Amino acid sequence: MEKGVFSDLLVIDCASFIAGPAAATILSDFGARVIKIEPPEIGDSYRQLRHIPGMPRAEQDYFWILDNRNKESLALDLKHPDARTVLEDLVARADVFITNFPGPIRKRLRLRAEDILPLNDRLIYASLTPYGETGPEKDRTGYDATAYWARSGLMDAVRPNQQIEPAISVPGMGDHPTAVALYSAIVTALYRRERTGRGGAVSTSLLANGLWANAAHVQASIVDADFSIRLQRGQRGALTELYECRDGRWFMFAMLNYQREWPLLAEAIGKPEWLRDKRFESHEARSAHTAELVALLSEVFLTRDWREWRAIFQAAGLTYGPISRPEDQMLCPQVAANGYLPEIAGSGGMKTVDSPVHMAGEVKRIPGIAPEIGEHSRTILAFMGYEDEVIDRLMTSGAVA
Repeated sequence: MEKGVFSDLLVIDCASFIAGPAAATILSDFGARVIKIEPPEIGDSYRQLRHIPGMPRAEQDYFWILDNRNKESLALDLKHPDARTVLEDLVARADVFITNFPGPIRKRLRLRAEDILPLNDRLIYASLTPYGETGPEKDRTGYDATAYWARSGLMDAVRPNQQIEPAISVPGMGDHPTAVALYSAIVTALYRRERTGRGGAVSTSLLANGLWANAAHVQASIVDADFSIRLQRGQRGALTELYECRDGRWFMFAMLNYQREWPLLAEAIGKPEWLRDKRFESHEARSAHTAELVALLSEVFLTRDWREWRAIFQAAGLTYGPISRPEDQMLCPQVAANGYLPEIAGSGGMKTVDSPVHMAGEVKRIPGIAPEIGEHSRTILAFMGYEDEVIDRLMTSGAVA
């Protein structure tokens, strides 16, 4: 195993699905040893997500590959009385305990902060909830689609108008940013522990992160902003609009520095005469004739494929963005140059998506293959000092698998 800034940390991932476990994945990327606790036989329910309707079809479990790389799986039946001793022995050795189980389940399995923290005064207890630690909905179940995307207002905000049905989010779209927030809370607590020697509880929620992602609109509502107007195509400004190319690919402009970029664009697309056209010669004139300019630009961009326009925009120094598809990332030289899709060791060349946190002078761990259910149970128990006969008994009893 490569050494990393967290190579001395032992992390317990006692969570399910995405946001909580993904925070542990980031810690593992920087060298932490992460033990994933999951139920025997069925494992984490996240293993079944790819089978629900609407998910991209693939032979391999891409969800599990992504969010559980580098981890060791301990199949532990937390409902079994013998499993409690194993869990407590593991907690006594750990630095971080992550969970996102609903409140009633935590209470029933004695996984609340008040149950776990007394076992280790240096432990960081990291809690992830859908809606927050307190309040009337603290025990409600939820996923990023409901608590981050829908509840925060983001789902409604991206609609062009109220007559169009809300857009469903991509799986993990809110979970992965929330995982970064939980990771940051854990790292903050580790810093405090360095100063005081004490552990403690940290938390975040999908709703809190959704509100933060939608903070500009939420803050606007706080000051009684008017949300009644939703700009349609041809109203947003020709230099901040979406356009289609001849090959069906789309891109967007974000030329906010229009005084510099409008002349560059006109020259780049072979329309220098537009700079002398009274309809377009000033920002005020272009704003008054936005629909006309959008229509003219749309005609121009339909004459070439996206690859050609991209080269032209790049050479001209314009601010643009392609409307990319997932498969584009494998061929993107910018993604490759930054190592955003590292190869998984021992996978025969398969790549994965790197976590978005980097530190100068620290080389991230080469991603490892995500574990099978209980793949490391015996190894972990041996690490904890359990004799073979004790391990055999635990496995025979069903407490461990």
